[in-house]
Formats: sequence, C-alpha cells, structure tokens
Amino acid sequence: MRVASKIVAETHQLMEKNIRPGIATKELNAIAEEYIRSQGAVPSFLGYKMTGEGFPAAICVSINEEVIHGIPSLRRLKNGDIVSIDIGAYIDKFHGDAARTYPVGNVLPDRQLLIDVTKQSFFEAMTYVRHGRHLHELSAAVENYVQRYGFTVVREFCGHGIGRKMHEDPQIPFYKQQSRGPRLQKGMVLAIEPMVTAGKADIRILDDNWTVVTKDGKCAAHYENTILVTDGEPDILTMV
Repeated sequence: MRVASKIVAETHQLMEKNIRPGIATKELNAIAEEYIRSQGAVPSFLGYKMTGEGFPAAICVSINEEVIHGIPSLRRLKNGDIVSIDIGAYIDKFHGDAARTYPVGNVLPDRQLLIDVTKQSFFEAMTYVRHGRHLHELSAAVENYVQRYGFTVVREFCGHGIGRKMHEDPQIPFYKQQSRGPRLQKGMVLAIEPMVTAGKADIRILDDNWTVVTKDGKCAAHYENTILVTDGEPDILTMV
C-alpha cells in the first residue's frame, strides 16, 4: 500500500505542475494515466463500478460546483476556477487513494478559503486518528472546524477503509454521529476525505450518472489521504 500510495502522491505532484488556465481536463487525465502505468500500476478508478457503467477515466476531475466524480472531457480550465482531482492507483493487489483541490490561476479569496479550510479539516481529524479512539471523534472534528467558517459538509458521501478493495469498511462520515462508531485499531488503513461546500449540503447527480454537484451551484472542495493507524501519530501514506 505504501507503493500504491506513493504513486498517487507523485501523480498529484504532476497534476499540480500541469494545472493552468486553458488545459483540458482530458489532458490531465492522460498525464495521470501515463504516469500511473509507467510505475507498473493501473488506475483504480478506470472501469470502477458503483452502479451501472464503470467509470470512464483514470482520475476524477471536478470543477467549481462539482463535488466529486467529475468525468474528464474537452472542457478547459479557466482562470479563477477551482478543480478537485481524485486519484487512485492499484499495484500488487493493493490500492492507494488521495484527492486535492487546486486553484487555477488567480482565484477569489473566498474560493481559496474554501480550499484551505477543507484541507485543514482533514488535519483536524488527524488529531483523533489513534489506536483506541472512536470514529465519531474524527467525524465531529471535521464538521466542527468547517462550520466555524460558514461552510457545510457533504453527507451523502463519506470516507472509507481501503486495502485490497478500493472501498472497504468502515464507512467514515464527516459530521457528528449519535453513536461512537467502531474503535480505531493499529494497522487499519483509512481513506479520510472531507468534502465541503461553500453553500448548503444538498447535492445532485448529473445525467452522466457520476458527476456530483451542489444543488445551489456553490463551489465545493475535496481533500483526501490514505492513512495508516499506528500506536502514535497516524502515518499519511499519500504524502511525499
């Protein structure tokens, strides 16, 4: 999993270097897929099925009001956009998974704040990723932090365990829970991924059956890493 996660992290570095006004999201997809395959891995998302047809691209590219699962196309990024890129890699029977939201060119301060708060909410959750802590603690930490800035957590989608399969138990919501949830154990590997909107939490899925957008058209951001639970500080596998 360290190998898969390292490939994901390096692919994100490539994305950051190539994101600019005028580039088509399909071009980003091609760059990512070429690199993942050059490392002996395959894209985890390509052909992945949730319902119906498999996902038709190597990475998810979601722009502005698109929350997750955006399909790469000939659409070109514009100055002031924000773009969320979710990447998975599969090698030697294990997956790695991480997402980032990037500014395109010069973005408005409120959009940059959304990106920054979403990222920091992940690190707020890290405080509670310890052997023996309960899942609800990290869930509440994300929502509590996001709400301070007037932002909202998406509820219909959540984080997850990860390993031989892309999505494994436990499911990891990012809002306060009534139950304590499972106790975290040393050796668990989790994909922790707050999805945050600048407006209301309501979402809808477009006719492509994949792209999730905010109903009110407000921007959304996404930040994710693959995490190993240890006796002490969590080990973030998808950061280099």
